[in-house]
Amino acid sequence: MRLTWTTATLELAEPLRISRSVTVRRDAVHVRLEHDGLDGRGEAVGSTYLGLPADAIVRGLADVRPAVERLPDPETAWAELAPAGPVGAGLPAGVLAAVESAVLDLAGRRARLPAHRLLGSPRPPSARTARTLGIAPAARAAAGAARLAAAGFTVLKVKAGSPDPADDLARVAAVRAAAPAAELLLDPNGAWTEPQAHALLPRFAALGVTAVEQPVPPGCPDSLARVAAASPVPVVADEDAVTHEDVLALAGRVHGVNVKLAKCGGVRAALRIHAALRGSGTDLMLGCLTASSLGIAPAVHLVDRARWVDLDGHLLLADDPWTGIGGTDGTVAPTARAGLGVRPRRPRAPAGRPSPRA
Repeated sequence: MRLTWTTATLELAEPLRISRSVTVRRDAVHVRLEHDGLDGRGEAVGSTYLGLPADAIVRGLADVRPAVERLPDPETAWAELAPAGPVGAGLPAGVLAAVESAVLDLAGRRARLPAHRLLGSPRPPSARTARTLGIAPAARAAAGAARLAAAGFTVLKVKAGSPDPADDLARVAAVRAAAPAAELLLDPNGAWTEPQAHALLPRFAALGVTAVEQPVPPGCPDSLARVAAASPVPVVADEDAVTHEDVLALAGRVHGVNVKLAKCGGVRAALRIHAALRGSGTDLMLGCLTASSLGIAPAVHLVDRARWVDLDGHLLLADDPWTGIGGTDGTVAPTARAGLGVRPRRPRAPAGRPSPRA
């Protein structure tokens, strides 16, 4: 097998402001695994918050390439790749997820089966996805909500964490008025103190918010659990739920955990978390970083396992170089094609700098 990669920049259609940062672009590394005339693809995106810049992604790929290329075929790679096997066990989670994606895509194409079949779902999964509205003036958020509702979105996620909580309340009220039938999720990205969360969540519930992600800063799961116990709406851990061990510590203490493949290490790590949550009273949310359709596709093949789905990262881009998971009408679903089912909008090799060969 042959493992290569290219680098690219993904520009957002407009800046996305959250409580801790503003994102205007993402560095992306596109992974390609070739064997016997077929190839499989994956994507890792740089993340300052996760401590994974693009150069660290490239270093991780260079480190794991010899071990991957010694394997005879993608089926063996699937068995040997972490978390099931030893190959890549020390990789950053986002890099492991991208390599696993390429292996899954290639194995599916060789078997002429879509990825969800290889992952145990006989029927093509589909789900309503949330669409994110960043921190913005109320009037602008309302206009965006109205456009999204008209396009078919029935779940909207409103970012919160403004210096003045009154601005967040005004934004949510405006979104509710502009999209009265939409389910509203709220995401302060850990911006509130615990007393603020206790005081604010009943007010947001009165505006129709149906769940909140990570209302308090990560690092104190007991605080998050106390907020969840008193909250009038479900509380979903995100920044506090990175690893399998994090999730085990929160199971039964919060209403949900937001699993992002770039955080946990890929689809099999996500399935392991899903299994660990069974019967605990804590549900699964599938989330994502801002990424292309290629980067988000593996999670789309898992949406039948999730209570909440927030896989809209590709919809935030000015120009998504890949296609195959839908989403523009508010619903994500894989195509019937083998593997991940995504295809490039441009020629097969994405634009960027190819990896050097040793």
